[in-house]
Amino acid sequence: MSLEPITDTARLASLCEDLSKGAFVTVDTEFIREKTYWPQLCLVQLAGPVPGDEGGDEAGEDGPEGIIDTLAPDIDLQPLFDLLADKSILKVFHAARQDLEIFYHLTGEVPEPVFDTQVAAMVCGLGDQIGYEGIVRKLLGREVDKGSRFTDWAARPLTERQRSYALSDVTHLRDVYRKVAARLDKNGRAGWLQEEMAILTATDTYRNDPKNAWRRIKARNPKPRLLAVLKTIAAWREQEAQDRDLPRGRILKDESLLEVANSAPRNARDLERIRGVSNGFANGKIGRGLLEAVEAGLNAPVEKQRERRPSPPPTGLGAITDLLKVLLKHRCDEAGVASRLVANAEDLERLAADDEADIAANRGWRREMFGAEAVDLKHGRIALSVSGKSVRLIKLDQDGQLVSSNGGDNKNNAEEKA
Repeated sequence: MSLEPITDTARLASLCEDLSKGAFVTVDTEFIREKTYWPQLCLVQLAGPVPGDEGGDEAGEDGPEGIIDTLAPDIDLQPLFDLLADKSILKVFHAARQDLEIFYHLTGEVPEPVFDTQVAAMVCGLGDQIGYEGIVRKLLGREVDKGSRFTDWAARPLTERQRSYALSDVTHLRDVYRKVAARLDKNGRAGWLQEEMAILTATDTYRNDPKNAWRRIKARNPKPRLLAVLKTIAAWREQEAQDRDLPRGRILKDESLLEVANSAPRNARDLERIRGVSNGFANGKIGRGLLEAVEAGLNAPVEKQRERRPSPPPTGLGAITDLLKVLLKHRCDEAGVASRLVANAEDLERLAADDEADIAANRGWRREMFGAEAVDLKHGRIALSVSGKSVRLIKLDQDGQLVSSNGGDNKNNAEEKA
């Protein structure tokens, strides 16, 4: 195991050439983002399979692996980008979204194909959004050194402990991948994971279009004019944050942004009365930009502001929602799948109100496993009963007569299903 970081292009190209010969490569990144809008990439860690061992049981020796110092002044990352763009090589991450966002920002492309061990673990019933330390402990019986998780990855030189921690992320991940992939192969749910990976690798997932920034702001039932102003000022803040490479809150905090939308100030004096807006901000260039955005929102045709968040579900559906929760828990326990991956509380409320609610549980494998039966339960085509310590599903005909039932003493658990 080499802990010496790669700081030159020649060594990086050599490592990537070795990794390109394998069927998969495990990938992790270390970055900092507290003071910037865009993540500052500090390290990339890579590991490939041991030659002759493209899967199966845990390997006993090292494959090609390395730590790339992305801040090294003389390094060209193109060999890395070429490796990630190679569609013949599976890229394995754990909780991949932030890593993929970084590579999309740097290259304009999302690496694919991708295997996310966190999502795969949820599909296999190993826990809701299980963390890296948890899955390593659960599947490999190893403890991960947590001491360097919150270190300053931009500081140089890296300590030996930092380097060891960083590289272990991808060497453990290599063995985690083998274990989880074997479970997916056994339970026949690879197709379920592919649906999730298609969303994860879609470029739309990572496009931070300022026009959509208003969706991040929690405004309860905004009136059309307020919504029009909120859209323009949220887009203004997002563009400022991107251009200045600063966190959104460093430009203007959410609560101040909402107050601006509510009060719609027309001049600097009105603007500086808003809590969180300083005199310098209100009377400076950035304040003028915000006032122009407010004016644009006030002048926008209200009839065109039709895009809204989904309406809250009507009241009085609590009992139906509770029934759907029971069905969801039953089906997920039976299948050994994390219920959070299938539907959350808001999804269930929306499904209780609308059979065709635009939620993930009404599409793909989730509908097959849960969504279709949830609609049947609402309309009396199935019923729930208790047998011993388990829930039973009873199928009924249009007259409410028994057709068949299943369930019984459900002893299946995630381990047996996976």
